[in-house]
Amino acid sequence: MIGIIDYGMGNLFSVSKALERLEVPYFLSEKKDELLKADALILPGVGSFKDAMTILNSTGLADLIKEFADTGKPLLGICLGMQLLFEDSEENGMTEGLQLLPGHVRRFPGETAEGEMYKVPHMGWNRLVFLHSSPILKGLDEDYVYFVHSYFVDTDDQEAVISRSLYDVEVPAVVGRGNVFGMQFHPEKSSSLGMALLRNFTELVEERMSVK
Repeated sequence: MIGIIDYGMGNLFSVSKALERLEVPYFLSEKKDELLKADALILPGVGSFKDAMTILNSTGLADLIKEFADTGKPLLGICLGMQLLFEDSEENGMTEGLQLLPGHVRRFPGETAEGEMYKVPHMGWNRLVFLHSSPILKGLDEDYVYFVHSYFVDTDDQEAVISRSLYDVEVPAVVGRGNVFGMQFHPEKSSSLGMALLRNFTELVEERMSVK
């Protein structure tokens, strides 16, 4: 069963409804002992990186997420939840993240190298470009997904960037290393491709359970 981490800053309704559509059992919890028993965890997120990390640190959920990642069981961060997996963010002052993946979260500059201004936050449909083979992309074709964000991950670990999109700068859109995955966009709001990506994540969970 998949646990959705309820720390007060996630779009729990849309994520839970997506899992229901996929007929995947799940539960919502903020209790560390319950979450640690899950077969996989989803870390959603909407809002400020600093606020999210303050809550995760004060409740002990940050340590729980790191402990869970060490078990080898699948972990998925969505939108802000993906950004929290990285080293730090400059949003509202530099804040340390969960540091499960290498990279830094930076704000879109809002101006191109040629001096043209563009809208921040980035809101809308952008096409994914697949860069590396991954079980999270199994059987899928490149298509459009829905983004809402003002910050993006800047990382030198190109092997961890499974898919990217472009919004003035190259945006890591699907990331993954080992059992830790992230999606910058909202898969639960991204039509067929978003649901297929979520389905592939849940199938990773099922495959891991079957070989226990």
